[in-house]
Amino acid sequence: MAGDDFNAAYGGSGSEDPRTQRSYGRMSPMAESPQDRAAWLREELQRHERLYYQDAKPEITDREFDRLMAELAAIEDEHPELRTADSPTQRVGGEPTEGFEQVEHQPPMLSLENTYDHDELQEWVERLKRLVPDTGIAFVCELKVDGVSLSLLYEDAVLTQAATRGNGRVGDLVTANARTIRTLPLRLPAPAPARLLVRAETYMRRSAFAALNQQRAAAGQELYANPRNTTAGTVRQLDSRDVARRRLDLACYEWVQPAGGGDGNEERRSHGDCLAALADLGLPVDGSWRRCASLEEVVAFCDEWQEKRGELDFETDGVVVKVDDPELRDRLGATAKAPRWAVAFKFEAEQAETVVRAINAQVGRTGAVTPVAELEPVPVAGTTVKRATLHNYEDLARKDVRVGDAVVIEKGGDIIPKVVSVFEERRGAESQPFAPPTECPVCGETLYQPEEEALLRCVNAACPAVVREAIRHFASRNAMDIEGMGDWLVGELVGGGLVGDPANLYGLTVEQLADLRKTNDARLGEKAAARTIASLQESKERSLSRLIYALGIRFVGDSTAALLARRFGSIEALAAASAEELEEVEDIGSRIAESVRAFFDSERNQDLLRRLEDAGLQFEEEQTEAEAADGPLEGKTFVLTGTLSGMTRNEAAARITALGGKVTGSVSARTDFLVAGEKAGSKLRKAEQLGVEVLDEAGFADLLSGGR
Repeated sequence: MAGDDFNAAYGGSGSEDPRTQRSYGRMSPMAESPQDRAAWLREELQRHERLYYQDAKPEITDREFDRLMAELAAIEDEHPELRTADSPTQRVGGEPTEGFEQVEHQPPMLSLENTYDHDELQEWVERLKRLVPDTGIAFVCELKVDGVSLSLLYEDAVLTQAATRGNGRVGDLVTANARTIRTLPLRLPAPAPARLLVRAETYMRRSAFAALNQQRAAAGQELYANPRNTTAGTVRQLDSRDVARRRLDLACYEWVQPAGGGDGNEERRSHGDCLAALADLGLPVDGSWRRCASLEEVVAFCDEWQEKRGELDFETDGVVVKVDDPELRDRLGATAKAPRWAVAFKFEAEQAETVVRAINAQVGRTGAVTPVAELEPVPVAGTTVKRATLHNYEDLARKDVRVGDAVVIEKGGDIIPKVVSVFEERRGAESQPFAPPTECPVCGETLYQPEEEALLRCVNAACPAVVREAIRHFASRNAMDIEGMGDWLVGELVGGGLVGDPANLYGLTVEQLADLRKTNDARLGEKAAARTIASLQESKERSLSRLIYALGIRFVGDSTAALLARRFGSIEALAAASAEELEEVEDIGSRIAESVRAFFDSERNQDLLRRLEDAGLQFEEEQTEAEAADGPLEGKTFVLTGTLSGMTRNEAAARITALGGKVTGSVSARTDFLVAGEKAGSKLRKAEQLGVEVLDEAGFADLLSGGR
């Protein structure tokens, strides 16, 4: 396009000398071609992004920035060959993808060992000193941002690849999604190395999370539980435009330097110098990191931030302590699970003081009636807590929690908030002990308490609360995984009489769902309704083990469901099994066997199963126990704990059983392997005490692939 034509098309005046034009803060160059103008706009937009997101010193208004962005987008639309990978227009996201490609991490993204107190931290330091007794050790302490790990690759200063951690060895390629993170530079300034591999944590700020939930509440949508889980779901969205709207952030924590040598002819840098260099290149680095020359300084840093973490606009569950010297890191090496030169110090669960406004009863899918404290809202661990579990009425009586009490609540990680203690000395004279209910708060059925149980139960199978919770469980992720079937929609379906049990779900139509009204009186809409109906159709292909779990048989969790599916191979065979035959399955005792038999003996449940089979659900397992008997994991017993980033625990259990192994729920001397994901807890400590081999995700992936 000629110069005059270009100016006319993209906002300039043919009578003006382009050399005299200003574009919101800096002189615009001669705009003789679309290529020149696009290159200048990219550079200018990138500069304004750095000023706004990193330096907090914007030079132009949002409207002026948007005008520049719109001009660049118009040029790229007319001249697609000018669109580059580092163009700021890529931050708005593109067309949805059909799935994620896999990428191998080199080197692997290992997990971290955890410490929980000063003594364990001291033991780690002493272990390092025994491994390298001939030298002093300096450390770098960083806040452990609670988000999702990414590996970022820059080549010739341009971001070319972003991948999730996955199982540590293989992750999902999410480059399009990463480009939407405004604090992540798409091009690095000179002098950037020819190849730069960076490890980072993407996360959602508490303020952004609160704003997102406000938007969802206004639209009558189900609220998200916490920033970390929302981030994990956002990173793996197939439509990067949705990711762009979520406003994720980023914190870089590692410049991956090749062992034994630097990039090019440079000497290897200490970790602290690497963090400073990354910041100089414009990459986001949390500025709270600190060099520590001794264990005492490390402890002081950990204690300081345990007290101050509530001041942050992001969630952190601890401090990462790393050896600063890269040569010492090489000497210390790594185990199959984690580097020896780094450790995580986990903060204690966050607590807060509040007041009990009411004590209500919550009815679960098995009819269990649980007391729940309604609280004066209080911020804890990044979310506003309004309710806390009181477990059961015996526990409530033991703690003597009363309406009006000042209490301490606790919330660690993703754990449901609970009441820890009561300030009894603050009670008024009118305070009275709480009396348990005698009738179901939903249907009015008389409650009863089974022998040797602390729970009260509603025995009315048609109780709306029982039906609602049963359907929520049926549709949950580890069960049938039905998209869109959240609290609001399930409540509307049950309350409106459209659904009385899980089989009714498969008779729903797009029209029925689309006409449902949200709290703001807006219709659910045909698009959302169509997605849910499509997900219902997809759920018909879920495995037998997931269906058994989805049925909500008392005491049958996902691991037990997998054992039953593998042993019996079909619903028909399982329904025909006697209690004695059920007890022959290892790890299934009389309590589970009696519960399974009671479920299949119920005429109501038999009718439900007939209608589910008519709807087309999978009633047979693809691989039975006999077919898996010669698998490479035959005779091996596994326990799963923590959060696995590369797959769900249900998927991991299915992989194990398909190879002949067995998954149980508790660690014992008969356990061969404990697979430990992030936030592994007491099962990990018990496994270490018993000498059970612990596999991280990378080691587990190796085992599944026959690598050991």
